[in-house]
Amino acid sequence: MHVVLVQPEIAPNTGAIVRLCANTGCDLHLIEPLGFELTDPLLRRGGLDYHEYVSVQVHPALDDLLAALPGRSFGFSSWASRAYTEIEFAPDDVFVFGAERSGLPGAAKALIPEHQLLVIPMRAGNRSLNLANAASVVVYEAWRQHGFSGASRDRSGLTSETPSADPFDT
Repeated sequence: MHVVLVQPEIAPNTGAIVRLCANTGCDLHLIEPLGFELTDPLLRRGGLDYHEYVSVQVHPALDDLLAALPGRSFGFSSWASRAYTEIEFAPDDVFVFGAERSGLPGAAKALIPEHQLLVIPMRAGNRSLNLANAASVVVYEAWRQHGFSGASRDRSGLTSETPSADPFDT
């Protein structure tokens, strides 16, 4: 699976998505311009020490990236009418998310077939989920559909923040 962030603006959100991708086996693609430098301490802090466990690539344009990736592209927008839960995801699918303040730009939506524009349901009157939370919801649903392929089945994959500490879920 591939997670694509189109013009992300907030370094800690992208850092959290780095961590998400490292823990789920996704590749992360960032579409320029970025609202931060890749050396930003907040990006590193959000991703903790997971940067070495994930492929992060920066691309100048979304259209070239989508043409190069083999899977179907799904865009996420509060304006879409089809819920992400209606999809049977494939292991090579591409999940495209917009920037924190503006969402998925119209030019990006135009590159994705309308039936592949998806919404994450929310209560009425709310604008959006946090970008890292939205990506997590979708990635974990897709990963669940594939039996959490590659997941740890022992204590090494639990929720402890430090390897030497007891996990939270004991």
